[in-house]
Amino acid sequence: MTKEQLLASPPEDYMNDEQLAYFRQLLEKERKEILEGLESTTRHLRDDNSREPDEHDRATLEEEYQLELRIRERETRLLRKIDQALRRIETGEYGYCEVTGEPIGIPRLLARPTATLSIEAKERAEVEERTRRS
Repeated sequence: MTKEQLLASPPEDYMNDEQLAYFRQLLEKERKEILEGLESTTRHLRDDNSREPDEHDRATLEEEYQLELRIRERETRLLRKIDQALRRIETGEYGYCEVTGEPIGIPRLLARPTATLSIEAKERAEVEERTRRS
């Protein structure tokens, strides 16, 4: 199934086997890419035993490591969300809002395959969050 076919699917086909297989494949691909990136970072940090004699070079290198680690930390959080989404596919909950139980919608899932809230529920949550901060 292609993205175009997904978008053209009639509402009664929502989260049928083909659609679930599409999203499972999409999530598994993203999961694999993240794991490869994490492994690459680990290997890079482990293998880079060089010590720059110049303190400016060391500082630059340290800053690069910190940036790379922050990126990988975000990816680790995304990896957990991907794993949760894959579990929801297995349990039949994928594609439905955790709050309302309504369909999240194909366009939203294509944009954010790990989404657990419909656009309306997400907007309400953001308004509540802003209200609490004020």
